[in-house]
Amino acid sequence: MFSATPGLTERAYHSIETGNAHPIKVQPYWVSPQAKTAIEREIQDMLQMGVICPTGSAWASPVVLVPKPDGEIRFCVDYHKLNAVTRPDNYSMPHTDELLEKLGWAQFISTLELTKGYWQVPLDESAKERSAFTTHVGLYEFNLLPFRLQNAPTTFQRLVDGLLVGLGEYAVTYLDDVAIFSDSWAEHLEYLQKVFECIREAGLIVKAKKCQIGQNRVTYLGHQMGQGTINPLQAKVDAIQKWPVPKSKKQVQSFLGLAGYYRQFVQQYSQIAAPLTDLTKKKQPNAIQWTEGCQKAFNQLKMTLMSDPVLRVPDFDKPFLVMTDASECGVGAALMQEGLDQEFHPVVFLSKKLSERESNWSVSEKECYAMVYALEKLHPYVWGWHFHLQTDHAALQWLNTAMGNNKKLIRWSLALQDFDFDI
Repeated sequence: MFSATPGLTERAYHSIETGNAHPIKVQPYWVSPQAKTAIEREIQDMLQMGVICPTGSAWASPVVLVPKPDGEIRFCVDYHKLNAVTRPDNYSMPHTDELLEKLGWAQFISTLELTKGYWQVPLDESAKERSAFTTHVGLYEFNLLPFRLQNAPTTFQRLVDGLLVGLGEYAVTYLDDVAIFSDSWAEHLEYLQKVFECIREAGLIVKAKKCQIGQNRVTYLGHQMGQGTINPLQAKVDAIQKWPVPKSKKQVQSFLGLAGYYRQFVQQYSQIAAPLTDLTKKKQPNAIQWTEGCQKAFNQLKMTLMSDPVLRVPDFDKPFLVMTDASECGVGAALMQEGLDQEFHPVVFLSKKLSERESNWSVSEKECYAMVYALEKLHPYVWGWHFHLQTDHAALQWLNTAMGNNKKLIRWSLALQDFDFDI
């Protein structure tokens, strides 16, 4: 029987704060006879494990069945109406790029996937009532945390952060994906034992077939990485390559969501994607007008990601080179570092599409803004270190002479003073 272990209940529980919202009750969706059978089977399993129980709640959300990549079916509840009235939890989620960089230079990496971890987190009494879902065989509520609830990820991240507290030098986690890394095999075995002990004490379960143990390159958070380099996951690149020409605004947004996950691999991503992002503006109709410029941007993003782009993991014992540039519609930057081959290789690419107001700035203003934008974003890499910056030197000279009483230029000048660089 599933139940939240005492160690876990001390670390995390889930509440649903809806303020003065009235109870939301949605009728069950129509499903096929096969789907009904799957729902009945899942309900019986969850009843036996104590994950759910019958209820007379005034709240009710409908059930959906979602196929998983491994062919299994995930039982989910459509909580979008409940989520719309739920107050957000602002607990900070990890930045994936920071996690990947921690692992990048390790000689040995292991990744673990926790299974049904959410079902180790108890709901408080009011959350149980609000979690209720309706089916053709009755109304039930969750005792333990279900998927798809607003704030469920932040609750679980808070739990696993507490689980691995003190182990951050060799273990990181993003939700249910745990990674352990080291420079020697002896250390790696020791670290694995400590992490497994923490997982066992918390009552969590590892999905054995998803583990990668003691590898020098692994798949983690949608990337292939190790031995100092990071690549996009080939399966995701293949999906981007096969993506059909979008016919609607929603389809454009879906494509940009997938391609944008790897934007750090694409130099001047925002500028390239500008014709596509323009199609997703609120004022644009759902039936898009696909132009030659849209097709060019679509093809260029595909081709760039198909070219097997590689980023280097930063080495903080070596100096960095920051390259910035500006165009009519955007600004961009590249953080570079010299390799053993005496060539400079990219660590990360940055880009930003300029707003309509920013697009009207002068060339010099755009060049200066590119510098400020880049250094703000690259602060964790370059602050406190001497580095080189490559840009239009005239732009920096212009800033020092044109500043006057212009508050914007004064602010930019002060921001640049925080960094130790030469041109």
